Amino acid sequence: MDDVVSTMNAVPYHAQWASPHLVEDIVTGRIAAREDPAWAAYGAGSPEEYEWWSWRLCGMACLRMALEHFGHPAPSAMELAAECTAAGGYVRHDEGLHGLVYAPFASWVEGRFGLTAEVRPRLAVDEIPSALARGQLAMLSVHPSIRHPQSTPPRTGGHLVLAVGATADSLVFHNPSGYPATSQQYAQVPWTRFTDFYAGRGVLLGAGRPGEADGQRTRR
Repeated sequence: MDDVVSTMNAVPYHAQWASPHLVEDIVTGRIAAREDPAWAAYGAGSPEEYEWWSWRLCGMACLRMALEHFGHPAPSAMELAAECTAAGGYVRHDEGLHGLVYAPFASWVEGRFGLTAEVRPRLAVDEIPSALARGQLAMLSVHPSIRHPQSTPPRTGGHLVLAVGATADSLVFHNPSGYPATSQQYAQVPWTRFTDFYAGRGVLLGAGRPGEADGQRTRR
């Protein structure tokens, strides 16, 4: 996209596991998530609880990054997961977890933290650079194999990454399940490849206005 104005937001990184350096080992099955020595920092009550949730909380990892970027302290992943579930953003069922459900997630984020959270069931690729240039961050639904940009995903969607920058050639993003030193922080995928992974939807997060957290939002 030749008309893209290059944008790069400085955003802290969080993996969806407690130890970013172990993500590749966990994802590839070399170790089980419950063997992560930092599991307690996640806020889980046991290694087994940590293992169950950590595979599912890419959205909470993205939110933690956005919160810190916009000047808010980030609660633990499990604290956020509990609150998000109570708000309807996650729905547990016998087979696992349904979510992230965008509308209740966005309402919770706006009311709880005072950020703006714009649900976009259809978010065109060429709209993403403009949002980033305005200072927003974009949680985007992609296939998790985006950590290997030259791969061919079986489908689109199923995982969330946080777009933090754009160039004429590539989208720049933080990947909660990316591999250390290659596809975690400021990973890049060419626009020509991005559409193979992208489900065409996401949530745009913005700084909001002062005093709009914890139920104190001003009506607009």
